[in-house]
Amino acid sequence: MRHILLIGAGRSTYSFVEYIKQHSEQEDWRLIIADQDYELAKEKAGDHPRMEAVSFDVKDEISRVNAISKADIVVSMLPAHMHIPVASDCIALGKHMLTASYISDEMKALDERAKEAGVILINEIGVDPGIDHLSAMKVLNEIRAKGGEMLLFESFTGGLVAPENDDNPWNYKFTWNPRNVVLAGSGGAVKFIQEGKYKYIPYHQLFRRTEIISIDGYGRFEGYANRDSLKYRDVYGLKSIPTIYRGTFRRPGFCRAWDVFVKLGMTDDSYQLEVSPEMTFRDFTNLFLAYNPQDSVELKLMHYLHIPQDSELMEKLSWLGIFDDTPIGLDRPTPAQVLQRILETKWTLGKDEKDMIVMFHKFGYLLDGEKKMIESSMVALGKNSRETAMARTVGLPLAIATRHILNGNISTPGVQIPITKEIYTPMLEELAEYGISFTEKEVPYRGY
Repeated sequence: MRHILLIGAGRSTYSFVEYIKQHSEQEDWRLIIADQDYELAKEKAGDHPRMEAVSFDVKDEISRVNAISKADIVVSMLPAHMHIPVASDCIALGKHMLTASYISDEMKALDERAKEAGVILINEIGVDPGIDHLSAMKVLNEIRAKGGEMLLFESFTGGLVAPENDDNPWNYKFTWNPRNVVLAGSGGAVKFIQEGKYKYIPYHQLFRRTEIISIDGYGRFEGYANRDSLKYRDVYGLKSIPTIYRGTFRRPGFCRAWDVFVKLGMTDDSYQLEVSPEMTFRDFTNLFLAYNPQDSVELKLMHYLHIPQDSELMEKLSWLGIFDDTPIGLDRPTPAQVLQRILETKWTLGKDEKDMIVMFHKFGYLLDGEKKMIESSMVALGKNSRETAMARTVGLPLAIATRHILNGNISTPGVQIPITKEIYTPMLEELAEYGISFTEKEVPYRGY
């Protein structure tokens, strides 16, 4: 029997656990689900005979080493900054490891040790990052095989509400960690390159620089730049490409409205407010506006940000409740924590509501003197608020990669992301069996 150790039992693990259950008898697997919250781990394990829940503190070195030593492979669904001690132990104990998190410099530094130990450490193998790598590298390598020279690569992913449950003015509901949504883009200037020109967008302008993209059957989406696109030039073998851009999808109009929160300072997580739980949403909004007891909070906001009274923007803001007399219920929170509380009252998926993952790639290239372009898109729909598209597109790649590593189909050691044919070919084939597949089409070339 082969033992799989899953560290972390959060929302994105549902599809991973179900996949392991489905294949456990045939593959002779046992899954140990380890979490600081034992009841959460127990809930995921259920009463399946090949599942075991254990209480686990990643900071307890003795119990961590003990748990890893008994496993054949480790899947870490911990917050990104907690992966390193787990990875170090995996190398020392000769155990393979997978994470869905962005690869960090500290993780990269473990590469030589991992190779010497024959240990596979795959990061960025969820949805974005993850499925985006698999699908992009497949097309990029096909273009290279034909002798094409890459001119443009763009990639967008969005976690959104499914069309049948899209019933609010923002066309949005939380499909993953709300805190990450509130803080999106605040980690510094985003970087990309267009037509050979380096471009940088500071956080306070990020949501005003967007691109509109249409996807057959699902309408129009609005993309804003995501993190540092430049680091993927070397990763994807696109060092001399004139245009490379990675972004996040929302529905049109979302970014203009979200920019209000950025401009006001509501997304700031760097300081605590001197307020009590009795402060209301309306009081919170007023904190960021000039003192004028004669004008309403609404009027002051419209004047400050030059918003017309009949603007759809005000409809979005009013619908969220930022002008309501609802207590925040938090003691000395950061502005970002209060904003998250406000959003959670309106953007939480209902029990039977569905989410949607939308992914889109654009490949521009030169072949035999002619400019060509391929568009590749994928849409995955969730089943309900538990079996979400987000959970499927994070959990399934991790589970499929786990199976292929245990069966020896993926064998290259070292710290890596899923960009090699050894990884992306079998994984894309199996993901398609679960309805996660890409539609590719040739379109007229469009540059900038």
